[in-house]
Amino acid sequence: MPRSFLAACGAAALALASPLLLPGSAHAGDNGSVERDLGRAYNATAKYLHEPNAPQDDFLRTDDCKSDPAMGGMGYHYAKLADLGSTDPSRPTALLYATGKNGERHLVGAEWIVRSTGQPAPVMFGRKFDGPFDIAGLGRVFDRHVWLYEENPAGLFARFNPRISCP
Repeated sequence: MPRSFLAACGAAALALASPLLLPGSAHAGDNGSVERDLGRAYNATAKYLHEPNAPQDDFLRTDDCKSDPAMGGMGYHYAKLADLGSTDPSRPTALLYATGKNGERHLVGAEWIVRSTGQPAPVMFGRKFDGPFDIAGLGRVFDRHVWLYEENPAGLFARFNPRISCP
């Protein structure tokens, strides 16, 4: 699906598609709030389809692409440490970018990161965060990935996307 279509349709397209993308991911009464939260995340991140907007809004660009040979990639993380700990769908901790055929980076998803201090996993989008995991420089954390702009055969909320690879 072309990115221009996604940008033009915004949250409405995501809300219509999300029941297809979320089988068994939320309790029966939660689908409306999950769709609203996905719409909020989509609306908050759409401006970053144009990659130069991310650093202008204090997302720190990295040149370290994360991947796993068996599971796929996460891509390049652009982190906004001011949003570390956020469980607000409109305030991701990181934007995820992949390198396109033209060599330019394009937005594929977002990630929310919350430090683990012994508490239960946070819940967002009707699902518990993954983890806890150890991340260099952050310590023990929970995270929630959402592949808003790149279909993920492993699932909308999977940590890795087999369609993403690192150069």
